[in-house]
Amino acid sequence: VRCIFVWLDGGPSHYETFDPKPDAPEGIRGEFGSVKTSVPGVHFSEHVPHLAKAFDKYTVVRSIAHKQNNHGAGNHYLMTGRPTPVPVGCGAFVTFHPSFGSVVAKERGIREGLPGYVSLPRMSRSGGPNFLGAPYAPFVIKEDPNNNSFKVRDVSIPNDIADGRAGNRRHLRKRLDRLKRIQDKAANDPAVSIDEFYQQGYQLVYSEKAQQAFDISSEPEKTREKYGRHDFGQRLLLARRLTEVGVPFVTVYYGGWDHHTNIFPTLKDKALPKLDQGMAALMEDLHERGSIENTLVICLGEFGRTPKVNDRGGRDHWSFAMSVMMGGAGIPGGQIVGATDVKGYYANENVYSPEDFAASLYTKMGIDHAQVLHNPVGRPIQLIDKGRLIKELFT
Repeated sequence: VRCIFVWLDGGPSHYETFDPKPDAPEGIRGEFGSVKTSVPGVHFSEHVPHLAKAFDKYTVVRSIAHKQNNHGAGNHYLMTGRPTPVPVGCGAFVTFHPSFGSVVAKERGIREGLPGYVSLPRMSRSGGPNFLGAPYAPFVIKEDPNNNSFKVRDVSIPNDIADGRAGNRRHLRKRLDRLKRIQDKAANDPAVSIDEFYQQGYQLVYSEKAQQAFDISSEPEKTREKYGRHDFGQRLLLARRLTEVGVPFVTVYYGGWDHHTNIFPTLKDKALPKLDQGMAALMEDLHERGSIENTLVICLGEFGRTPKVNDRGGRDHWSFAMSVMMGGAGIPGGQIVGATDVKGYYANENVYSPEDFAASLYTKMGIDHAQVLHNPVGRPIQLIDKGRLIKELFT
């Protein structure tokens, strides 16, 4: 199983996406109406009509909740499955945790020159490897695949350097580099990490599969139009291409969801049209291509938004209720898991934690979420602490 992990940085509103509250008071329900989905009795926001139509292909969990109500802590919690460590006393030892992508990269390794973890177009603040080390950091593709001139930097031999010359340079580097390496993992020798990075880069340059996956221009124009000729849509399409050739974990970062002001026009005119078109196209495309059974698709941010619309026409941070879209890898389609109260304040039915979400993600990826990792000095660190599976995802 491979994973496309769509990160809506800032905290998307559950009201204006997958959990509308049309019967709540005006100051809570917001300006948007709701629309019927492909499943009778289930409604989404009126501005995600494509996702509503494709709902039979994925599940929405409406009842994930936590207490990390700021961006940094919430980001860490939903990117790693562990709450942000709080130091106790002066000089306390604090360990931040590796992201899902980095753990998957460590477990799966590099195959046929393909990266274990890719992030588009940047790495989220908690999307790194932490104590696992630099070899498990994401390969970041900053360039916009919607540009006609799109080309992934530094993954091909420059035109003015022949293949033979490139090989000679590699051989020369090895001859000149006499720096002694400390192979003991506890030493955490940076030279060893650089060697591993260099080897990854060399394998990537010479990987035919990677080069073909990066060539998004080979996609039929009809497919590209379906995803949307914008940065987000084309990054989703590139993520599909990368996972299909064997990259186990791809994060698609989509920022700008921290809507403290003017939430309704911003969502209506900018954020939701891209999300709706791109995510619906991805789910439909995976189904049509027969890739859905081995591709886990997740879409979320760090928390939801406040029930009450503030005096600036926005919603503030709210971690006590959020909606998460999950599909593929055997997850049933057309399913709503859990619920929030009638005004959307709190998850109040079948409530799950970020640990439960993380345990479910790792299990779908074939990774033991109860395993114990060790940092460079040998300190044992449990991957996920007391996470239980979201059982509805495994029926």
